[in-house]
Amino acid sequence: MGSADIVPGVSGGTIALITGIYGHLIESISKIKFAFIKPLFKGDVRGFINGLLDEIDFKFFIPLILGIGVAFLTLAKVVTYCMDVHTALTYSFFLGLIIASAVILFRKLDHINLKNLIFAIIGAILTFIFVSLNPMAANHSLIVIFFSGMIAICAMILPGISGSFLLLLLGQYEYMLTALHELHFSDIIVFVVGAVIGILGFSKILNYLLKNHEEVTMAFLIGVMLGSLKVPGVAIADSVAMNFAGLLPCLIVAVIGFALIIIMETRFDYIE
Repeated sequence: MGSADIVPGVSGGTIALITGIYGHLIESISKIKFAFIKPLFKGDVRGFINGLLDEIDFKFFIPLILGIGVAFLTLAKVVTYCMDVHTALTYSFFLGLIIASAVILFRKLDHINLKNLIFAIIGAILTFIFVSLNPMAANHSLIVIFFSGMIAICAMILPGISGSFLLLLLGQYEYMLTALHELHFSDIIVFVVGAVIGILGFSKILNYLLKNHEEVTMAFLIGVMLGSLKVPGVAIADSVAMNFAGLLPCLIVAVIGFALIIIMETRFDYIE
């Protein structure tokens, strides 16, 4: 998830969906209500610990957060290098990932009807418009970084919507990558605080939709994934000669990315 969230145009939520942890992730986040803090005001340490263990699924969150954190700290330079030096091949790989993710989500639908089709089309159109926006010029004050973290995290847990691309539109993507590389702790802490507040609120909405309107929500997310294909598509078109010799390596890499995700999903389904 961390590796995917670094890349503009690819969603960590997509990886969560493929590996079969998406529903668990949303439900676990939405359960956090900070009720465990109340016993502290009464000096009830045991009540605080019991409430903390009851609300927060540490067995799930600790390895997940460690994995995302390690990816952010170690792969940020690798991913940005690949995007700069091997742009077409890198985005071709992501193109394969996104298409495979949409196929997997489509297979999870129980019914294909007009209602689901309409919501898929709406999701595709809205996302296509969204990724067509131009990045805005913004300052890098702590308050701007705080709200950027709050907004971007909502996209990061949605399959098909890239939180890093949203940061790019907000004018904070390169700045926050530099902050990670150079360990600017004040910027990182403020961004994380905004992200935590954003994800706690948004996860409750998403959890409600998945529990009460799962089919429509999934159909909408399929559309979101398909609409987001413009990002890698444009990057590939801008980076290679539009002929067979130029597109063949990109096609091969895209197929590898597609096959990798399909195989991963099959294996995780088997484990589950």
